[in-house]
Amino acid sequence: MEPTLLAGALGAAVGGVLGLVADRLSTRWPEHDPAEPEHPPGRPIGWRTVVTVAVGAAAFALLPGRFAGDPLATALFGAWFVTLVVGLATDLDQRLLPNLLTVPVIPVAVGYAVSGTNPLVDDAFVPAILAAIVIPAVLYLPSIPFGAGAFGIGDVKLLAGSGLMLGAGRALNGVVFGLLFAGAILAVLLVSRRIGRRSYVPFGPFLIVGALWAVLVLVR
Repeated sequence: MEPTLLAGALGAAVGGVLGLVADRLSTRWPEHDPAEPEHPPGRPIGWRTVVTVAVGAAAFALLPGRFAGDPLATALFGAWFVTLVVGLATDLDQRLLPNLLTVPVIPVAVGYAVSGTNPLVDDAFVPAILAAIVIPAVLYLPSIPFGAGAFGIGDVKLLAGSGLMLGAGRALNGVVFGLLFAGAILAVLLVSRRIGRRSYVPFGPFLIVGALWAVLVLVR
């Protein structure tokens, strides 16, 4: 087997295991809110498990080829992907993106961007920093008058880290892709009556898929 294919196969296996572990972890951590009995701890394996395993496997299968020859990028984006997969699991299970997964990404991503060694940012660190501020603000501020909703502070921190890791252009494209993907999935769920118009659907998972797409699929 060619080295690239072998690395991809190993990555898929690692990512799949990570997805399974993340899904099981999310049923216990963070501690579940007793005020939300519809999300009890100890949820059995189900569709959330399948989604998390699939996303983890796909992300880590493509990662080695995406940054071939750049071990620093592979390591840092791999570490970020770990936080994204675990965040995907917790948001699907508890509608929550814990600070432990989002906040540490920001200072690391700032240093990586400013150093000029991030291949997705290069020397355009100022636009990346602006993207980390403007994109979350544009999405979050209009939602404030509506109270607690699908777009929360966890999403803001997620997008801040994404802007710094992806650079301005990719960050914007990732958000657009995530929102379009969300629209398509929600339309299917509404038509099939799996959810209602007032159902709460977290946008974090769609933003995470958009960020992964911007790294692994978007080529320009």
